[in-house]
Amino acid sequence: MDEIIGIIRNRQFKKLFVGDTDNTLIQFFRYIFVGGFAFVVDFAVSFILFRFVFGGQKEFGWIANSLSFIAGLAVNYLISTFWIFKDSKIGNKLVEFLSFAAIGLVGLLITVGITKLFEIWIGDKTSWFQVLAKLTATAVSFLWNFFARKVLLYTKK
Repeated sequence: MDEIIGIIRNRQFKKLFVGDTDNTLIQFFRYIFVGGFAFVVDFAVSFILFRFVFGGQKEFGWIANSLSFIAGLAVNYLISTFWIFKDSKIGNKLVEFLSFAAIGLVGLLITVGITKLFEIWIGDKTSWFQVLAKLTATAVSFLWNFFARKVLLYTKK
């Protein structure tokens, strides 16, 4: 954290956004932007599907979240591998993507599990439980996705 504060104090903002880095804090900082953009894609697709395609019927929430997850995953992988994680432990890009996706699948299970728990606990008949559940699930799966990908796929030996 001191390094990021030092960069900000010295007005060297370019280091936070440009160039390759192995610094976990800078990578996490960048991942916030990537994750934020992937979240916008994921959330927008989920909301549109849930609200307009499935008419707000909560039994279709898991389908909306699953499809929106795929859209967010694709965006996250593409931007992450170009901007954040340059050095993969895996030489084959297909295997790297499948590994990236497998970690994301755990994030999906976290998302589906949390949204299902909210449905059971809150039992709200409106679509607002979906929004609250999605926000909570996104925060938890964001942390899982970054640290699992960093440690399992992109940390040098």
